[in-house]
Amino acid sequence: MSAPVTFAHALADRTRWRIIHLVFEKALCVCELADVLKLPQSTLSSHLRVIQKAALLDCERRGKWLFYQVKPEFQPVLRALFRHFDDAIAADSTLVRDANKARTRLARRTPICCPSPRMPAKSSRASSPKSP
Repeated sequence: MSAPVTFAHALADRTRWRIIHLVFEKALCVCELADVLKLPQSTLSSHLRVIQKAALLDCERRGKWLFYQVKPEFQPVLRALFRHFDDAIAADSTLVRDANKARTRLARRTPICCPSPRMPAKSSRASSPKSP
């Protein structure tokens, strides 16, 4: 019974919900997430720990950088949740702004700061990871 409760807890916070949306289709490093979300890395790390406790994220270390992406096995259930809450997600300007900021931030990714992750990044669709 603890796995579903831990899963629900990982999604039951606005910041963690935003993180899940940002790393649903592409891997982002902690500094990129911090820039997009305007959070201190310590706060972001606390949220990432909660999501990782639910085993929702793949993590890749590249030197001193950590990249996070939603595990493929959780994408179908999350996609179903996104579809169920489609209207609310579409109306959430914060998620749209986050997606735009992430695209801008990824365009500035350089080997000096945040080298590209090795994990396969999926297609970079426009705003949110709603449905395939």
